[in-house]
Amino acid sequence: MHIYEVLRRPIISEKTTALKEQGKYAFEVAKGASKRQIKEAVERAFKVDVVKVNVINVPGKTKRFGRRQVHTAEWKKAVVTLAPGQKIEFFEGV
Repeated sequence: MHIYEVLRRPIISEKTTALKEQGKYAFEVAKGASKRQIKEAVERAFKVDVVKVNVINVPGKTKRFGRRQVHTAEWKKAVVTLAPGQKIEFFEGV
């Protein structure tokens, strides 16, 4: 998998905004991405040092639209911990 296909989008929510103070950032990543690939992608894209990567497989949910039931897709979330004193400027001001 190419390094630029690993990171899909940043996850910006109330919970991840609180994690930002601890030096942790959340991303939606490709389903087949490994921790090593995620670490390399974040280090290259944002020029920071990654200390730790935690990965969560988020299951899809069943939602109802009238009589129809729709199943949302499963996806993979990565929480990346940076070295002390470093931050990703992309998330600032959000």
